Amino acid sequence: MSSETTNGGAPGRRQPAERRRISLSAALPLVFIGLFFLYVLAFLAGPAVSIFVQAFTSSDGGFTMHYVDQLFGRYYAKAYLTTAALSAATALIAVVAGLLTAYQIQRPGTPEWLRNAVNSFAGVAANFAGIPLAFAFISTLGTQGMLTLWLKTVGLDIYGAGFSLFSFWGLVLTYLYFQIPLMVIIITPALQGMRREWREAALNLGGNGWHYWWHVGIPVLTPAVLASFILLFGNAFASYATPYALTSGLVPLVPIEIGNLMSGNVIADPQLGNALSLGMIVVMGAAMILYTLLQKWAGRWQKR
Repeated sequence: MSSETTNGGAPGRRQPAERRRISLSAALPLVFIGLFFLYVLAFLAGPAVSIFVQAFTSSDGGFTMHYVDQLFGRYYAKAYLTTAALSAATALIAVVAGLLTAYQIQRPGTPEWLRNAVNSFAGVAANFAGIPLAFAFISTLGTQGMLTLWLKTVGLDIYGAGFSLFSFWGLVLTYLYFQIPLMVIIITPALQGMRREWREAALNLGGNGWHYWWHVGIPVLTPAVLASFILLFGNAFASYATPYALTSGLVPLVPIEIGNLMSGNVIADPQLGNALSLGMIVVMGAAMILYTLLQKWAGRWQKR
């Protein structure tokens, strides 16, 4: 009997070392999946459950609806409405501006250098937020900002005309700096998924550009555009550092109110802060569900 048969056993039988390697390679994905679920449990599900419990817990440890009822009071209801209005306004403007920008740079004949430049800027600007963004806008459009002072020299006093960077519309202008580039990034794959053959088929059937967009282009892009609007809405709704650094609470927004209640800058009321956080979780959860459903709807066209 040869040594190969003696050491290796029957033909086709795996060696113990080989079986161990295969077992290890099969177990590694399960380990990473388990670590991912532990991460979600520790930093998402766990805090969410804690917020839910604390929102209905009184100071003496009993059940109460007092803090949740305050969400429907005039002051905090106004904060939710203002936050929703700011998020919707910036999302709507960003959807229109970002869609037009992405469409222009994806059109045949657009110079490659211009397409690369816009995509590179969008990738950087979409992640430029928080205190650095607020400081950049204060330095540019604040009361003593560079652009504000330059406009005064040419006879245009924007603050005298009623504009203020530290107001609702000032926040809208600031948010658009990262909302529009984010829209360009997330809508580009949908535009790239639109096949040239669809336009050619519409033209061959006697239609024109308007017919193509009305019967093909708009229906195909609608799910992706709606999903993008919801994503941008949630992105703006949860922003904290930028409006806090820019307005210091002059505009009532839910994230800032939560920060004030939890940090105790004005009055410490953690349970009310948890109730406000619960309201944000409900809004963001609904946005995530709608976004997922719309992404599945849009995915039907991308697979064809």
